[in-house]
Amino acid sequence: SFKGTLSAREVAAALARGLRAGGHAVAELPVGDGGEGTMDALVTALGGELRTAVVSDPLGRVVEAEYALLPHGETAIVETAQASGLWRVAEHERDAWASSTRGTGELIAAAATAGASKVIVTVGDSATTDGGIGAVEALDEARVEVDLDILCDVRSAWEEAPRLYGPQKGADPATVARLEERLDELAQKAPRDPRGVPHTGSAGGLSGGLWAFRGARLFPGAAYVLDALGFDGRLREARFVVTGEGRLDKQTLQGKAVAEVALRCRRAGVACHAVIGQNALGPGEIDELGVASVREAQTLAELEAAGRTLAR
Repeated sequence: SFKGTLSAREVAAALARGLRAGGHAVAELPVGDGGEGTMDALVTALGGELRTAVVSDPLGRVVEAEYALLPHGETAIVETAQASGLWRVAEHERDAWASSTRGTGELIAAAATAGASKVIVTVGDSATTDGGIGAVEALDEARVEVDLDILCDVRSAWEEAPRLYGPQKGADPATVARLEERLDELAQKAPRDPRGVPHTGSAGGLSGGLWAFRGARLFPGAAYVLDALGFDGRLREARFVVTGEGRLDKQTLQGKAVAEVALRCRRAGVACHAVIGQNALGPGEIDELGVASVREAQTLAELEAAGRTLAR
């Protein structure tokens, strides 16, 4: 997805229109990396139904949020961004210290009440840096026991979350230091220490909190989603691949969807092109990413035009 503006489905459809106008047959495959839009991508590919629950937003306000039940109802998908997302909080309201993942825990509990014994939690694009304690407390209060698979959109470890992601959630340097201290104290109390463990810093430590306190399993989100969608099989049939997201920056190189798609294309010997909203990578970093070309496009019309250009 182009976070906050266009869904992965919309982006794929616009690119496909341009490519088809240029005479190509196109397979549309919206993907996610654990962040915003991952639930939609999985439900589009795997089937299932969306349900609604009344939960808490990051600041404790009552909101409605969606989760998904996959076919047969034994597995559910909870997207952190639904209840605890940064989009839920206006820029002037952002409070990295006070924001809680409680609503995500409430969504997991709702999915369990609906019959799911396993919940896939996509963690990314949150407004929170509470180490997941809000979600853990909500699950404890609901007395919910489910298997948890956590899809992480970054590789960062627990203790890195405040420094790397706190500022975008409203934390000034003093608050970053307080958040680091709070996470350190929480880690010392946990049954398993999340410090230094890859992927435990996703969503302000939500992934690490669920790993440490609830025995969750952690997965790189982009790889998990691509495997679930059968990407490698489709790749073998492709002349080239077009991928993209709202912004290319250094985080993109750390396990985001574009990086994982480009890696698999290189291994298969298939050209990969990126169409993105904004490029913040230098030439050397683009070479490291391994894409054949990078084009900027920010609207559906521009995305369609980029597809027509690639078709030539």
